[in-house]
Amino acid sequence: MFYNITAVFIGGGAGCALRFLIGEIFLKNFSLNLPAATFLVNVSGGLLIGFLFALFTAPELAAKPEINPAVKFALTAGFCGGLTTFSTFSLELFEMIEHAEFIQATAYAVLSVAVCLAAVWMGVYLAKLV
Repeated sequence: MFYNITAVFIGGGAGCALRFLIGEIFLKNFSLNLPAATFLVNVSGGLLIGFLFALFTAPELAAKPEINPAVKFALTAGFCGGLTTFSTFSLELFEMIEHAEFIQATAYAVLSVAVCLAAVWMGVYLAKLV
C-alpha cells in the first residue's frame, strides 16, 4: 500500500508539473481566445489513460508485459490524474458505455458537468461574502 501511494504521489507531481509547463508555454507563445492548454492536456490525458488501460488490462494483448502495480498506479492515478482529472472521468464514462450502462453514463456526465459548474459558482459566491 505504501509503495502504491508513493507511486501515485510521484506520478501526480510529474503530471501536475507537465500541466503547469504546458500552460506556461501556451500563455507565452499563443494568443488564443480559448483555454487551449487545458483542452490539450485533457485530450492527451484521455489518450494516454486509454492506452494505459488497454495495455494493462486487455486480455487480447498476448505480449502484454507484467508491470508492477505501483508503476500502473504511478502512470494512471498519478501521472494522468495529475495531468488532468478529466482523463479519469473520461475512462469511467468509457467503462460505463462499454458495459452498456447508458443511463448511468449519461447521468454521470450531465451531473458531473452541471454540479461541478454549480460548485464553482457557489465557491465564487462564498468567496465574495468573505
